[in-house]
Amino acid sequence: MYPMIRFLSGLAAARRAPPIGALDPHVSTHRCMPWDIDPWMELNNGRTLTLYDLGRIPMAVRMGMTEVLRKNGWGFTVAGSSVRYRRRIRMMQKFTEVSRMVGWDERFVYMEQSIWTRGECCNQILLRVAVVGGGGRKGIVPPAQVVRAMGQDIVSPPLPDWVQAWIAAEGARPWPPVLPPVPAAERTRDLPA
Repeated sequence: MYPMIRFLSGLAAARRAPPIGALDPHVSTHRCMPWDIDPWMELNNGRTLTLYDLGRIPMAVRMGMTEVLRKNGWGFTVAGSSVRYRRRIRMMQKFTEVSRMVGWDERFVYMEQSIWTRGECCNQILLRVAVVGGGGRKGIVPPAQVVRAMGQDIVSPPLPDWVQAWIAAEGARPWPPVLPPVPAAERTRDLPA
Protein backbone atom coordinates (compact mmCIF):
# COMPACT_ATOMS: atom_id res chain seq x y z
CA MET A 1 0.00 0.00 0.00
CA TYR A 2 1.19 3.50 -0.80
CA PRO A 3 2.45 5.39 2.30
CA MET A 4 -0.31 8.01 2.08
CA ILE A 5 -0.04 9.33 5.64
CA ARG A 6 3.73 9.86 5.32
CA PHE A 7 3.21 11.36 1.85
CA LEU A 8 0.59 13.87 3.08
CA SER A 9 2.73 14.72 6.09
CA GLY A 10 5.69 15.42 3.77
CA LEU A 11 3.52 17.65 1.58
CA ALA A 12 2.31 19.60 4.60
CA ALA A 13 5.91 20.09 5.79
CA ALA A 14 6.98 21.19 2.28
CA ARG A 15 4.23 23.81 2.18
CA ARG A 16 5.47 25.25 5.50
CA ALA A 17 9.16 25.16 4.46
CA PRO A 18 10.82 28.08 2.65
CA PRO A 19 10.77 27.97 -1.16
CA ILE A 20 13.82 26.63 -3.01
CA GLY A 21 15.23 27.30 -6.46
CA ALA A 22 14.94 24.81 -9.31
CA LEU A 23 18.49 23.54 -8.72
CA ASP A 24 18.49 23.62 -4.91
CA PRO A 25 18.43 20.39 -2.87
CA HIS A 26 15.48 19.32 -0.73
CA VAL A 27 16.34 17.36 2.42
CA SER A 28 13.88 15.13 4.28
CA THR A 29 14.15 12.57 7.08
CA HIS A 30 12.29 9.26 7.18
CA ARG A 31 12.21 5.97 9.06
CA CYS A 32 12.14 2.40 7.70
CA MET A 33 8.84 1.10 9.04
CA PRO A 34 7.90 -2.58 9.53
CA TRP A 35 5.75 -2.50 6.39
CA ASP A 36 8.73 -1.25 4.33
CA ILE A 37 10.89 -4.33 4.90
CA ASP A 38 11.59 -7.52 2.96
CA PRO A 39 12.13 -11.06 4.34
CA TRP A 40 15.69 -10.07 5.35
CA MET A 41 14.36 -7.38 7.73
CA GLU A 42 15.71 -4.48 5.68
CA LEU A 43 14.25 -1.82 3.41
CA ASN A 44 12.76 -3.51 0.35
CA ASN A 45 14.33 -2.40 -2.93
CA GLY A 46 10.94 -1.74 -4.52
CA ARG A 47 9.74 0.20 -1.49
CA THR A 48 12.85 2.36 -1.81
CA LEU A 49 11.46 3.64 -5.12
CA THR A 50 8.16 4.52 -3.44
CA LEU A 51 9.94 6.28 -0.56
CA TYR A 52 11.82 8.40 -3.08
CA ASP A 53 8.41 9.91 -3.92
CA LEU A 54 8.40 11.27 -0.35
CA GLY A 55 11.37 13.46 -1.28
CA ARG A 56 10.76 14.18 -4.95
CA ILE A 57 7.19 15.46 -4.75
CA PRO A 58 7.73 17.73 -1.70
CA MET A 59 10.82 19.07 -3.53
CA ALA A 60 8.55 19.94 -6.47
CA VAL A 61 6.15 21.68 -4.06
CA ARG A 62 8.94 23.80 -2.55
CA MET A 63 10.29 24.88 -5.94
CA GLY A 64 6.81 25.86 -7.16
CA MET A 65 6.57 23.14 -9.81
CA THR A 66 3.40 21.47 -8.52
CA GLU A 67 1.53 24.80 -8.57
CA VAL A 68 2.60 25.37 -12.19
CA LEU A 69 1.51 21.83 -13.09
CA ARG A 70 -1.88 22.39 -11.50
CA LYS A 71 -2.44 25.78 -13.19
CA ASN A 72 -1.58 24.42 -16.64
CA GLY A 73 -3.23 21.02 -16.35
CA TRP A 74 0.13 19.33 -16.79
CA GLY A 75 1.25 16.03 -15.28
CA PHE A 76 4.57 14.83 -13.87
CA THR A 77 5.72 11.32 -14.74
CA VAL A 78 8.86 9.22 -14.34
CA ALA A 79 10.11 8.19 -17.79
CA GLY A 80 13.14 6.17 -16.64
CA SER A 81 15.34 5.48 -13.65
CA SER A 82 18.52 3.76 -12.57
CA VAL A 83 19.21 2.85 -8.94
CA ARG A 84 22.46 1.94 -7.24
CA TYR A 85 22.12 0.09 -3.91
CA ARG A 86 25.15 0.01 -1.60
CA ARG A 87 24.15 -0.18 2.10
CA ARG A 88 21.31 -1.86 3.97
CA ILE A 89 18.69 0.08 5.85
CA ARG A 90 17.25 -1.92 8.76
CA MET A 91 13.76 -1.80 10.20
CA MET A 92 13.09 1.31 12.33
CA GLN A 93 16.34 2.93 11.16
CA LYS A 94 16.14 6.65 10.41
CA PHE A 95 17.55 7.94 7.14
CA THR A 96 17.94 11.23 5.32
CA GLU A 97 16.93 11.71 1.71
CA VAL A 98 18.45 14.40 -0.54
CA SER A 99 16.56 15.25 -3.73
CA ARG A 100 17.61 17.66 -6.47
CA MET A 101 17.17 18.51 -10.13
CA VAL A 102 20.46 17.98 -11.96
CA GLY A 103 19.34 19.75 -15.13
CA TRP A 104 17.25 19.26 -18.24
CA ASP A 105 17.36 18.85 -21.98
CA GLU A 106 14.71 19.47 -24.66
CA ARG A 107 12.38 16.75 -23.36
CA PHE A 108 13.26 15.60 -19.86
CA VAL A 109 14.19 16.83 -16.41
CA TYR A 110 16.96 14.79 -14.75
CA MET A 111 16.78 14.34 -10.99
CA GLU A 112 19.13 12.72 -8.53
CA GLN A 113 18.06 11.42 -5.14
CA SER A 114 20.09 9.67 -2.48
CA ILE A 115 19.49 8.08 0.92
CA TRP A 116 22.03 8.53 3.72
CA THR A 117 22.64 7.13 7.21
CA ARG A 118 25.48 8.09 9.56
CA GLY A 119 27.34 9.97 6.84
CA GLU A 120 27.26 7.10 4.32
CA CYS A 121 25.23 6.85 1.13
CA CYS A 122 22.98 3.78 1.14
CA ASN A 123 21.52 4.15 -2.35
CA GLN A 124 21.10 6.64 -5.16
CA ILE A 125 18.66 7.02 -8.02
CA LEU A 126 18.90 8.95 -11.27
CA LEU A 127 15.52 9.74 -12.81
CA ARG A 128 14.36 11.04 -16.13
CA VAL A 129 11.08 12.88 -15.55
CA ALA A 130 8.68 14.27 -18.13
CA VAL A 131 6.09 16.98 -17.73
CA VAL A 132 3.18 15.93 -19.91
CA GLY A 133 0.45 18.09 -21.36
CA GLY A 134 -3.15 17.95 -20.37
CA GLY A 135 -6.21 20.03 -21.09
CA GLY A 136 -6.14 19.36 -24.82
CA ARG A 137 -2.35 19.60 -25.19
CA LYS A 138 -0.78 16.19 -25.43
CA GLY A 139 2.85 15.16 -25.40
CA ILE A 140 5.86 16.34 -23.46
CA VAL A 141 6.10 19.96 -22.31
CA PRO A 142 9.65 21.32 -22.83
CA PRO A 143 11.35 21.60 -19.42
CA ALA A 144 12.62 25.12 -20.19
CA GLN A 145 8.98 26.20 -20.56
CA VAL A 146 8.14 24.62 -17.19
CA VAL A 147 11.06 26.36 -15.45
CA ARG A 148 10.03 29.72 -16.96
CA ALA A 149 6.44 29.11 -15.79
CA MET A 150 7.90 28.60 -12.29
CA GLY A 151 9.24 32.17 -12.53
CA GLN A 152 12.87 31.10 -12.75
CA ASP A 153 14.68 32.54 -15.74
CA ILE A 154 17.60 30.11 -15.76
CA VAL A 155 19.11 27.67 -18.22
CA SER A 156 20.09 24.14 -17.36
CA PRO A 157 23.65 23.67 -16.23
CA PRO A 158 25.59 21.19 -18.37
CA LEU A 159 24.52 17.68 -17.47
CA PRO A 160 27.35 15.75 -15.76
CA ASP A 161 29.22 13.20 -17.89
CA TRP A 162 27.74 10.26 -15.96
CA VAL A 163 24.20 11.55 -16.66
CA GLN A 164 25.00 12.03 -20.35
CA ALA A 165 26.43 8.50 -20.51
CA TRP A 166 23.20 7.14 -18.99
CA ILE A 167 21.13 9.09 -21.52
CA ALA A 168 23.22 7.62 -24.36
CA ALA A 169 22.87 4.10 -22.94
CA GLU A 170 19.10 4.52 -22.64
CA GLY A 171 19.00 5.74 -26.26
CA ALA A 172 20.75 2.55 -27.41
CA ARG A 173 18.43 0.26 -25.46
CA PRO A 174 15.83 -1.39 -27.74
CA TRP A 175 12.19 -0.47 -27.31
CA PRO A 176 10.03 -2.41 -27.14
CA PRO A 177 12.33 -5.04 -25.65
CA VAL A 178 13.10 -8.11 -27.70
CA LEU A 179 11.48 -11.09 -25.98
CA PRO A 180 13.23 -14.45 -25.83
CA PRO A 181 11.28 -17.41 -27.21
CA VAL A 182 8.49 -18.12 -24.72
CA PRO A 183 7.29 -21.74 -24.44
CA ALA A 184 3.63 -22.22 -25.40
CA ALA A 185 2.79 -23.33 -21.85
CA GLU A 186 4.09 -19.97 -20.54
CA ARG A 187 2.30 -17.76 -23.08
CA THR A 188 -0.51 -15.44 -22.08
CA ARG A 189 -2.70 -13.21 -24.16
CA ASP A 190 -0.72 -10.23 -22.85
CA LEU A 191 2.40 -11.24 -24.80
CA PRO A 192 2.75 -10.39 -28.49
CA ALA A 193 2.25 -13.29 -30.88
